[in-house]
Amino acid sequence: MASKVQKLYDACRAAFGAKGPASKENLQLLQEALDSVTCADVGLDPVTDGETRGFGFFGRQGPWGRHSAAPPRWAPPISYQHIYEDQHISIGIFCLPTCASIPLHNHPGMVVMSKLLYGDMHVRSYDWANQEAPPVGPQHPPRRNAVLVCDEVLSAPCDALVLYPTSGGNIHAFTGVTPCAVLDVVAPPYDPESGRHCTYYRETPVPAMVGKRDHKSSAVTDESIWLEEFSPPDDFVIERGLYRGPKVQGVR
Repeated sequence: MASKVQKLYDACRAAFGAKGPASKENLQLLQEALDSVTCADVGLDPVTDGETRGFGFFGRQGPWGRHSAAPPRWAPPISYQHIYEDQHISIGIFCLPTCASIPLHNHPGMVVMSKLLYGDMHVRSYDWANQEAPPVGPQHPPRRNAVLVCDEVLSAPCDALVLYPTSGGNIHAFTGVTPCAVLDVVAPPYDPESGRHCTYYRETPVPAMVGKRDHKSSAVTDESIWLEEFSPPDDFVIERGLYRGPKVQGVR
């Protein structure tokens, strides 16, 4: 019998292996396959894999009065367990110790499904207020107005998060409230040569002169903010982890 991981791969191929956008039916089947995966299916043990913990305080209030996704500098490294990748899809597991964080980053032209396997994880995500608008003004680094999509703590087990190129929280950050692991399906994978760069962002206060306008006109609302590009600090490290689950038999 095929493993859950193999079935997940097969659902990925059905959704993203053909030319053209994935159908709603195939995306639904893929999400169901992802939601069925447990720690045991991918060789994870929450007790042993989650015993590396941070030693900091996870603040619930960020600089603008919401949850903060900023990692304490003493949080231990995040690890990534590679499962499979080809030109169409990438499958892997991010393991985050307590207080460790992946900063806000985008997924240009990509569909991403993220399944929390164990633990508690804070998710903060945005979409651009105007998908067509370029970065504002001549300032460096460039910044754009974004609208908050999600700002909550998830606890496993829970349904997978799904983001799309222009909706669902395409720009997101993950922070471990407790040791946690998230299984990611990305389609297509990052590829700078194809224009799919991973760009990191940080939140900046809304300029006072802008005022409140309608979100459809790409302006500021109560749930919008400005995001500017930045380079993560030198101590932001993602180590290569050892995947101990079943192997995927890809298409040859």
